[in-house]
Amino acid sequence: MKINKIASSLLFFLSITTFAFGQKYANGLVDKVIALVGNEMIQLSAIEEEVQMQIMQGIITDKNLRCEILENMLVSKLMLNQARLDSLTVNEEYVELELENRLQEIKTRLGGEKATEDYFHKPIFKLKQEWRDLFREQSLTRDMQYAITDKIPDMTPKDIEDFYDRTSKDSMPIIPTQYQLSQIVLYPPKEEAILLVKERLLEFRERIINGERFNTLATLYSQDPYSAMRGGELGMAAKQMYWPAFGDAAIVLKEGQVSQIVETPDGFHLIQMIEREGDMFNARHILLKPDVLTADKLKCLGRLDSIATAIKSDSLTFEKAAMKYSGDPPSRLNGGRMSDENSGSMLFDKDQLKTNDYNVLKDMKEGDISFAFESRDNEGRDGNVIYKIIRLDKIVPSHVANLQDDYYIIQNMSKEKESQNAVERFIKEKQQTTYIRIDPLFRDCPFKREGWIK
Repeated sequence: MKINKIASSLLFFLSITTFAFGQKYANGLVDKVIALVGNEMIQLSAIEEEVQMQIMQGIITDKNLRCEILENMLVSKLMLNQARLDSLTVNEEYVELELENRLQEIKTRLGGEKATEDYFHKPIFKLKQEWRDLFREQSLTRDMQYAITDKIPDMTPKDIEDFYDRTSKDSMPIIPTQYQLSQIVLYPPKEEAILLVKERLLEFRERIINGERFNTLATLYSQDPYSAMRGGELGMAAKQMYWPAFGDAAIVLKEGQVSQIVETPDGFHLIQMIEREGDMFNARHILLKPDVLTADKLKCLGRLDSIATAIKSDSLTFEKAAMKYSGDPPSRLNGGRMSDENSGSMLFDKDQLKTNDYNVLKDMKEGDISFAFESRDNEGRDGNVIYKIIRLDKIVPSHVANLQDDYYIIQNMSKEKESQNAVERFIKEKQQTTYIRIDPLFRDCPFKREGWIK
């Protein structure tokens, strides 16, 4: 079962929460302020909770971890202090969205609301209050950092060339072998296959209602291997972590109740509720995916082979064939030329390609057109079955990044470097003009930047 991943926020992990001065830990240790940055304070409890959070994330701690966490917090507080001085305003919509996402992610990781309260030794309402304050600070810090980097003037081609010339070639990334491809894609008809899947799931549902165990059928028949080995059980997770149709259907079920058929990009499901806790639940599911019928598969492959033959005999160009026959809209409108949906780049390395696509093209030469083969699209966790032919338009051998072949990579590197330099200049300037005090407990830390200890 595909669970939608929520992007992690770096600043969240840099300062997980704040406590009142003088608060006691569960083991009796007394909290204390260990740093002041202007009007902003950092407490020992914030350091220790970040350590806890990193342990929960599986990060191995070392003797300098607390010093690294403190320095990251010092930087954040320096920006926050300036943001308040500059009267920047909090984006409350951003705060509530990040708060809800983070709370659901943590509850899912820890196994529910009670487990989260036990882990942090606080009720959920208290955690939400503290984290809301944190995300308000994060909103201001983020906007302050944007204000710093937004002042950087646009880089000219001469600036990028100068950056490349003064940067050691040993620092340049190694670009793996890349491929430029064109494709013609056919989708097999799915109506009959979908009907067969739905009939099978309705049969399963009736058998469960008549007394058969849901987990037995899930183990035997579910096409989600990750949960099938556990009788279809998914584990306690927030509704928002699933495809919307799945979460909406599951959350209304009573314990033991079985859903109607639910469709998601992964396929078709039956869901049985095990336990619900607020907006979190643990459920079982049986996933079935429509299989392509053999006759439809052979029809698609035969049609593609005919198209390839026509192209090779020069009676039809690849570009015209793609625009006329291909079922993939983005590449069809570009004469079959493939491009990355995120970056827009038309060059792909091995790791960006579907396994079947790479296995076909690895033995091809520039200009070759492949035989028809089965592949997958990008829908759902495993993708839908498709059939295609590809043309290998260009091979760019592995090389050290250079201006001629990798201008946009060098451009992004130079922009990133300028942004880093602008932030470091801001930190150095504000260290000199901002009141900073660090407790003796941390004064021997091997900070990366000078200027924290005065």
